[in-house]
Amino acid sequence: MNVKILSVAKQLPKHTRETKDIIPFVKLWMQGQEKRFQRKVLKLFEGAGVDRRYSIMDAEEVFLNSSFEEKNNIYAREVTALAEQSLKKSLEKASLQPTDIDYIITVSCTGIMIPSVDAYLINSLQMKQDVVRLPVTEMGCAAGVSGIIYAKNFLKANPNKRAAVVAVESPTATFQLEDFSMVNIVSAAIFGDGAASVILSSYEEDKGPKIIDEAMYHFYNSTHMMGFKLVNSGLQMILDKSVPETISNHFPMIVHPFLERNNLTIEDINHLIFHPGGKKIVQTVEDLFGSLGKNIDDTKEVLRLYGNMSSATVLYVLERFMDGDRQPGEKGLMLSFGPGFSAQRILLEW
Repeated sequence: MNVKILSVAKQLPKHTRETKDIIPFVKLWMQGQEKRFQRKVLKLFEGAGVDRRYSIMDAEEVFLNSSFEEKNNIYAREVTALAEQSLKKSLEKASLQPTDIDYIITVSCTGIMIPSVDAYLINSLQMKQDVVRLPVTEMGCAAGVSGIIYAKNFLKANPNKRAAVVAVESPTATFQLEDFSMVNIVSAAIFGDGAASVILSSYEEDKGPKIIDEAMYHFYNSTHMMGFKLVNSGLQMILDKSVPETISNHFPMIVHPFLERNNLTIEDINHLIFHPGGKKIVQTVEDLFGSLGKNIDDTKEVLRLYGNMSSATVLYVLERFMDGDRQPGEKGLMLSFGPGFSAQRILLEW
């Protein structure tokens, strides 16, 4: 029995600005900081590889000194709407109804909601009353792939079922106005908001790329590298500058054994469906795979057009491949990284 991905659909928030239009807000925010530091920050925004980003709040709201409660209330309201819109789109692409879903996984790490987003989707879309729920909240950027892995395992054990994975994030809701650390600044420069939904199936008659294999890889003694710290003003980003180098050092162990157990090499992979964590990580991956004749052009383009939307971002890359003209037998490698520190991998075949 094969588990297949039927559709992927994204949904963007209504607020959007090009990076050049955000610079005036950054300049105003940086007033009072040392001039040399201000120039460094502006150069960082301009060179982040992100031309545009979308947000659940307009820039004026992002740079307001609002409380954690106020921003989290906006997060809860807006991500619920984004999740619903993206799930509707993915169902329409697959010619399915909300009641066709047997298992719903919702993914988000940039706000706090209890009950989680899936509970609201069950009500608003009138999904099955016995639909199985799984909210995933603490896996960060890796959770989009993690959600697909969990869905695949459920479907593998349950023939003739369908699952939805809904990733919705608002990193801008975690922006810390009083924090002038490089971590907060880098996060503001590369992150944006967005949602995406994936429909999977274990019905034989359903069409889509098959999930051939999946795996997780955990880096020992690296819990300090990435995540959030809950402070009085909200979720404060943790992002160690060693992340790109650490990923580079582990890449051979992450990629090659995974492919070898499927009797493949990197030369056999047609499409690299990688999470665009940021410009430095993208450059690291390009350096590793460029010499092998592989490209991550779609990964770079998603970063340029939308920024890093945490767990949802790799699904934007996947959507580009799903909506393209793929030939039977082509293979794709999905890869994302997240807190833990961990790497999640999926092998696809069209």
